[in-house]
Amino acid sequence: MSKAQDPFYIVKEEIQESIDKLQSSFHQWERILPDTGEQVHLTKELLANCESIEWQVDELNKTIDVAARDPSWYGIDDRELESRGRWTTTARTQVGDVKKSVVARKENGNSTSAMRRELMKLPISHQSDRSYQYSAEDNDDFIASESDRQMLLIKQQDEELDELSASVERIGGVGLTIHEELLAQEKIIDDLGSEIDSTTNRLDFVQKKVAMVMKKASAKGQIMMILFLLVLFIILFILVFLT
Repeated sequence: MSKAQDPFYIVKEEIQESIDKLQSSFHQWERILPDTGEQVHLTKELLANCESIEWQVDELNKTIDVAARDPSWYGIDDRELESRGRWTTTARTQVGDVKKSVVARKENGNSTSAMRRELMKLPISHQSDRSYQYSAEDNDDFIASESDRQMLLIKQQDEELDELSASVERIGGVGLTIHEELLAQEKIIDDLGSEIDSTTNRLDFVQKKVAMVMKKASAKGQIMMILFLLVLFIILFILVFLT
C-alpha cells in the first residue's frame, strides 16, 4: 500500500496541519499584550487546540500498537513502525511545549492581574480637568481601535476553529474506517483458520483409510487404490483451495 493510500499517512497529514496552525497561533499569541481580551480569548483557543491534537495523536498511536502485533499482515516492517513512533513522539512534544508555555504565561498573568487590582485600590493624585479630558479622549480612541482589531481577530479565529472541527471529523471518520477494516480482517483470519483445521481433519481421515485399505489389498489393487486416491486428493484440493 502506497503512502497516499495508507490511512496512517492520511491522518498524519491532518494532524500535522493542525500542529502548524497551532504553532502559528502560538507565535501570534506571544506578540499580544498580556491581560487583554484578545490575549484571554486566544489563550483559551490554544489550550483547547492542544487538548484536541493530543487526543488525535493518542488515537493514531493506538493504531501503531495494533499494527506492531503483526507488521507483516499490514505490509510494514520494524523500521516503518519505528519511524511512525518517532513522529508521534515528536508531535506530542511540539504540542506539549506550546501547552506548557501558554499555561505558564497564563499563571503569571493571573498573578500580575491580582497585583494590579491591589495597586488600583491605592489613592491617586488629582489631575487637572484638561489633562483628564485629553486622557479620556485618547482612551476612547484606543478602545475603539482595539475593539475593531479584536473583532477582526475573533472572526479569523472562528474560521480557523471551523476548519479544525472539520479536520477532527475527517480524522474520526478515517479512524472508524480503520477499526472496521481491522475487525473484518480478524474475522477473515478466524474463518481461514477454521477452514484449514477442517481440511486437515479430512486429510487425516483419508490417510488413515488409505493405510487400512493398502494393508488388505494386493499389489495390483494397491496401485489402483493409489491412483484413485490421488485423483480424489486432486479433486479435494481444487474444491477446498481453488473455489
